[in-house]
Amino acid sequence: MNRSLLQPIRPLFLVFILVNALALTAKSLLEKYHFNQELLILGNLLLFVVILVSYLITYRSLHSSNSQAFIRAMYGSFLIKFFILAIAAFTYIMIAKKEVNKPGLAVCALLYIIYTAIEIRALMSTLKRMKQQSHA
Repeated sequence: MNRSLLQPIRPLFLVFILVNALALTAKSLLEKYHFNQELLILGNLLLFVVILVSYLITYRSLHSSNSQAFIRAMYGSFLIKFFILAIAAFTYIMIAKKEVNKPGLAVCALLYIIYTAIEIRALMSTLKRMKQQSHA
């Protein structure tokens, strides 16, 4: 992959690794506070993959000659994120029924916000860099 493509999203990889490391090494602490370890690991993985795909779709649209490509990519990536995460949450809730791990879902929601903020920041820095290069 292109180095300039991945550099802005290094924090995404860092957060992913840190959350997984915490979830894998602090099982007793997670159990003490009623967090489901598997939910945290799988939720983190799903969020990471979905946000990464969303970023790649939007990043590629920035280099398109079509001015509408960026808008289509933003809406498309939003729809992908929305439906995949909604289906995953619905599936988990239907399988777990009364055993739904609310603290784990809350952490996954927080991770979604963090990952989305990282994605937006990376896209904004890419846009800024592209704008500076076009003026130079």
